[in-house]
Amino acid sequence: MWHRGTRLFRSSRPPPTPRRILVILLSEMGSLVLAEPMFRRLQDRYPNAEIHMMLFARNWQVLDLLGVVKSENVIAIRDDSLGNLVRDVLKAILRMRASNFDVVIDCELFSRVSSVLSGLSGARRRAGFHRHTQEGLYRGSFMTAPVAYNAYRHLSHQLVTLADAIDSDTVPRAKDAVASPTYSPPTFQPEVGEVDREISELHRDHPAIAGKSLVLLYPSGGLLPIRAWPIQHFTEVARHLLADGYAVGIIGMKDDRLLADQLRDSCGDETHCINLAGYTRSVRHLMCLFHRANLLITNDGGPVQFAAMTPIPNIVLFGPETPTLYRSWSPQTFSFFTQLPCSPCLTAYNHRTSPCDGDNQCLKRISPAEVLSKAREMLATANPVGVGAIA
Repeated sequence: MWHRGTRLFRSSRPPPTPRRILVILLSEMGSLVLAEPMFRRLQDRYPNAEIHMMLFARNWQVLDLLGVVKSENVIAIRDDSLGNLVRDVLKAILRMRASNFDVVIDCELFSRVSSVLSGLSGARRRAGFHRHTQEGLYRGSFMTAPVAYNAYRHLSHQLVTLADAIDSDTVPRAKDAVASPTYSPPTFQPEVGEVDREISELHRDHPAIAGKSLVLLYPSGGLLPIRAWPIQHFTEVARHLLADGYAVGIIGMKDDRLLADQLRDSCGDETHCINLAGYTRSVRHLMCLFHRANLLITNDGGPVQFAAMTPIPNIVLFGPETPTLYRSWSPQTFSFFTQLPCSPCLTAYNHRTSPCDGDNQCLKRISPAEVLSKAREMLATANPVGVGAIA
């Protein structure tokens, strides 16, 4: 173990005001959106500081949408192959050492890799989450400003605490911070004509939905399948919405196309129930489609955080994780959450590894009938977003 006093992890007395700050948030697109208040806090506290960012290259598109870091200040790491990962990590370490960062903020939840990168950065002040008295999840002693992770506070508030911890000398750090506010989500700013162009293309590819109100479904659990509401429940809701006269679009990644096909085929209406999994070229393209749709029904994951940046109302299905930590800041979000004795079971303290045997009753007990009822209520009051756009 390297001692903090060694040259590699130098911790001599820091300058009074940071000039160059590096934020490390590698993995999750949705968490980037929730980190936007932290970037605002850094800009308010240190208006003359340069803000830099390290993230996985695939998430750069979300960072661009937020507009909080200049592109030349981004350290992007490819994780599409082991070779690219190793090469880019080594390049990132050299770039960090050459950049003379005053502060590094590690936003990852108990990731050992990001902790080591923080230590190797050469920055004199390093803020990140620390287990303190909690068991397990040891990630070294590289943080000079260790922040207590609080599983009862929203992630946005905790990331802001990391910014507050830079100059804090309380134990734990930022103990004297002000009460946590409610934040407004950042707003997606499309280019002139961009939304209409994407809607026009959608209608050319799927002419039967033009002029119809559109409901989008995200049935995938992503990297955590246990977060997925049963596909049969999504199918039942979709059937009723189609019978009500709505068009239904199933969104997701390319890997979700088979799941989307299964849902569409079960609905029995391939004309007005369309498979959009893998259809969108980017997060930006998806957000343009959110301007066309009237409602999103989604499992907990990135789509709800992107939706919060647009006008679309949305329904989110929580179970293994909790809206207390991960809800979006959109006032048009409604969260279902059946808190069983074992729910939520995914936490940073267990590396989001559930003890469940796969029988996620916390989600199964959210009935299609109650989701459909809420969907109809929200659709009845929603503005006719996008219906009148290019047909």
